[in-house]
Amino acid sequence: MKKLVTLLLSLTVLFFLVSQTAMAQSYTMYGEKMEKNYPTMAGEKLMNGLVNTATGWVELPKTVILTSQRDGAPYGLTVGLLTGLIHTVGRTVLGALDAVTFFIPTSPVVSPPYIWQDFHKETTYG
Repeated sequence: MKKLVTLLLSLTVLFFLVSQTAMAQSYTMYGEKMEKNYPTMAGEKLMNGLVNTATGWVELPKTVILTSQRDGAPYGLTVGLLTGLIHTVGRTVLGALDAVTFFIPTSPVVSPPYIWQDFHKETTYG
């Protein structure tokens, strides 16, 4: 058991050290080209996951409001409520999954990445 723990810890450290240079991406901020390295990307994924896990419940009122505005109150209180429940579970579960797998930096599955970004847009996945 002790050998297994030592091996897993060694592989994790090696993964973090090797992946830092391999996962570098460039982006532009304030007109300057900057690099996103592995720790930055992993940290963003961890933060995104934690925030989406904690705020996933906001999908319920958001979806009811958006559906009511678009299709009327009766539709929003029935179909919007059911859709909001699905989005609540989706954002919360995917947020927890992102938080657990933060060491494999990927782009967010949920769009918009945070609930408060583009609040008037319905949540999509993929």
